[in-house]
Amino acid sequence: MLNSTTNTYTMKREILTFSNKISRSLSKPERKFTADMTYGMLAANSCLLTDVADKLHEPSKKVNTVERLSKHLLKGTSTKALNTYLKTIRKWTPAEPVIHIDDSDVVKPDGYKFESLGVVRDGSESTATKNVYKKGYHVTEACVLTSSNHPVSIFSEIHSSKEKNFTSTNTITFAAMERGASLFNRATFVMDRGYDDNKMFLKMDELEQDFVIRLTAKRKLLYHNKWTPATELRDRRKGKIKMPLFYKGKEHEAYLSHVKVQITASRKDIYLVLVYGITEYPMMLATNKEIKSKEDVIKVAKLYFSRWRIEEYFRCKKQMFQFENFRVRKLKAINALNFYITLCMAFLAQLSMKPETNALKVLIIKTANPIKEKVHFCYYRLAKGISGILSYAKEGVRLWFKTKRPAYRQLCLKLIA
Repeated sequence: MLNSTTNTYTMKREILTFSNKISRSLSKPERKFTADMTYGMLAANSCLLTDVADKLHEPSKKVNTVERLSKHLLKGTSTKALNTYLKTIRKWTPAEPVIHIDDSDVVKPDGYKFESLGVVRDGSESTATKNVYKKGYHVTEACVLTSSNHPVSIFSEIHSSKEKNFTSTNTITFAAMERGASLFNRATFVMDRGYDDNKMFLKMDELEQDFVIRLTAKRKLLYHNKWTPATELRDRRKGKIKMPLFYKGKEHEAYLSHVKVQITASRKDIYLVLVYGITEYPMMLATNKEIKSKEDVIKVAKLYFSRWRIEEYFRCKKQMFQFENFRVRKLKAINALNFYITLCMAFLAQLSMKPETNALKVLIIKTANPIKEKVHFCYYRLAKGISGILSYAKEGVRLWFKTKRPAYRQLCLKLIA
């Protein structure tokens, strides 16, 4: 037997074991559909249904396979599958989970038939001085870091202000926070400047969660019973705690300082952590985590700088699975497709937690033929390696769901006395 055949079989079995774990409470057609989508997207490195159909190698015409997949997507995301998925993710997280919440965009500049298509800021083309707006959808994502320090999604929703029942983006963000709080009881939520809003601080207090939120220059804080601009507190102090930091591909030396203040929203005591030496203006981080030593200050800063992982998560979805290249038009189907991409990303997270000596992981990385020996974010090479192994497959996964039929199907006549 060829090595490629053995490797392909091993890879298929790993994917189907993961897929069946998520879909075990569903009907057999739904289990097969989940396996088809997970396997097809991992094999094709694409969420385009025609690419998925190519990798399934079904005897029917491609147009019929695409139509079958489209009809299943129109049913939306299964609540049972989602709950099973969240229970699985919870087992992968450390004792003190860290959840990153951020917004992204899905741009469809030439789209006309997509449901509730709105206008979004194109993050890939916008700069600090110029914003570029195009047709598309907003994406709200909440990712928790696994024990291997890689992000995996616990909440992902594509939405648009053009929807009939749309209320606000904050409502969707609050839903992400509530899911994280109910899933882990207590976690640390890390967010960027776009979430510097009194409503966010009040929601964190309501849910009794920890947070690290970067503040904007407009924020005022209560210091010594006086409302003081956060920038004024920032300029008064100097960093006394030295911390080596790897940021945006370069080694830096950051200097940290902190001060106890109160936030406008709840008047509760929080800490303002200041980070000097990284950006043009020192960063201002608000946290309700207890700070008793310089190690606590460093820990808060490191929590914020781990935000780059959710940014890589977005980039990986778009590059490795062509997230912006979907063709399904209904918003319900688009969110269902997004769920199956999330499953593929979770499968990569599961592989990342395996030891470096694991035979399958070694094979995947070898197939990917990476340039660097070690990287901080391994999803790209894992996705490329899986696709390379499955490129030898001559069959999809339909034979793994073969219908069991009785041995004898002849009509039997029974004589009754």
